[in-house]
Amino acid sequence: MTIKKSVCVLGVTGSVGSSTVDILKSHSDKYFVDAVTAHRNVAALAATAIDLGAAVAVIADESLYEDLKSALAGSGVEATAGEAALVDAASRPSDIVIAAIIGAAGLKATLAAIRRGARVGLANKETLVCAGDLMMAEVVKYGATLIPVDSEHSAIFQVLEQKSADNVDRILLTASGGPFREWSMADMMAVTPKQALAHPNWDMGAKISIDSATMMNKGLELIEACRLFPVPEDRIEVVVHPQSIVHSMVEYSDGSVLAQLGSPDMRTPIAYALSWPERIRINVPRLDFATIGQLNFTSPDLIRFPALRLAREALRAGGTVPTVLNAANEIAVGAFLSGKVTFLQIAETVERMMNKITAAPLCDLDQMFDLDDMVRRETLGLIDTGR
Repeated sequence: MTIKKSVCVLGVTGSVGSSTVDILKSHSDKYFVDAVTAHRNVAALAATAIDLGAAVAVIADESLYEDLKSALAGSGVEATAGEAALVDAASRPSDIVIAAIIGAAGLKATLAAIRRGARVGLANKETLVCAGDLMMAEVVKYGATLIPVDSEHSAIFQVLEQKSADNVDRILLTASGGPFREWSMADMMAVTPKQALAHPNWDMGAKISIDSATMMNKGLELIEACRLFPVPEDRIEVVVHPQSIVHSMVEYSDGSVLAQLGSPDMRTPIAYALSWPERIRINVPRLDFATIGQLNFTSPDLIRFPALRLAREALRAGGTVPTVLNAANEIAVGAFLSGKVTFLQIAETVERMMNKITAAPLCDLDQMFDLDDMVRRETLGLIDTGR
């Protein structure tokens, strides 16, 4: 008899969370859901919690607690709210936690799951960007298992021969290039949020879509890859691959290059995180290589997409600098979506904040949280005043 594994989904109403739900529903013989969380979408959270038969549903915005409680009345699903409740959900004894809360907001809950030694399917790259060395030390200390859910890192995880890490010459992270990879700088100056949200290959949430358009998403993934895999920064490269078929590659010392390929569908890496070290069948489009015809690869343009350069600079600087990069970027992306800055000013704002705040060693998580708050305030002030 198959013993079902219990699952907690942090950020169940987002794009990764919704894809996770699709897999869980199609494999109800293997998994049951213990807890689900969302930021503000009460209706979707309640409907999903009831549909999955979750024990607990958490809304991060405490002001919406009564709305959630009302929506769940008579369902048997417990309603809770607030940041502490998010941490409590991750602390419950579920076998697998899918960490899909976008941005630094998901860090404390992800840390709670790590500290109880859970298997964590990590879709929240900011966790490792903001405090990568500290978080990985916690993974080792508490015996947690970290399975990357980003398609690129999942690809590397699947083809990296851990026992042969010394024989790895390069890791190649692929990037779609986003919707503006062939646009001129003049055209990019007038980009609208609607245009930036229209990713050519992937169906993602607003923040990740904008990060993909600026290529900051690939920069964050570069930093994350250095935390996850035993390969130094100068041996991790980014290549633009518009088809999003090859999700990443590992080159070994004998010249062999191993790649993981698949349709651009997040359900594949999510399913692997849920089923590892086994695999489960999911209903995703299969590749038709005759139809695809060719796969293209080019170098990224660091002039038109300076966010990728900034991320590598932050990675090389280390300490507090990646935290500054991430916090400033989150605020700048929000400002772009609300019309306060232009598309090109997103990276400009991040660079100004990186130059403004003095770098220092990152000693503990409390320091990181304090720095994150400060950078957000300073970035808002910079956007509002221009200085």
